[in-house]
Amino acid sequence: MKTSNRITALACVPLALGMAMAQAQSSRHYGPEDEGRRFSDGSRVVCEKVEVQRSSSDPNRVAGTAAGAVIGGLVGNQIGDGKGRKLATVGGAVAGGAIGRKVQGDRQEARGDRVIETRCERVWR
Repeated sequence: MKTSNRITALACVPLALGMAMAQAQSSRHYGPEDEGRRFSDGSRVVCEKVEVQRSSSDPNRVAGTAAGAVIGGLVGNQIGDGKGRKLATVGGAVAGGAIGRKVQGDRQEARGDRVIETRCERVWR
């Protein structure tokens, strides 16, 4: 490794450490006991109650998306011939995936248990 590359690499270390420390400070978690706390930079901790869904076993809706894509691809494959069939298969898979994701999300929302949580964050005003 050239000397100039080493110097450049060593010069970046303090910058990276400073960024990591700033991120660690900003990602601190605050609780209800910190509400109203003020800091020297003018920021303060504000808490609010939010409704949160708790019983979702598939929060990314992978099952609904996959099932919809398979069904949509099969339906799309029944349309057209040649390149048109390939295009219809891909289009059907994409549309089916979107529809399956939406349907699963609606069902999860309708069945989900909801709880009220207090979430606190540091705001600068």
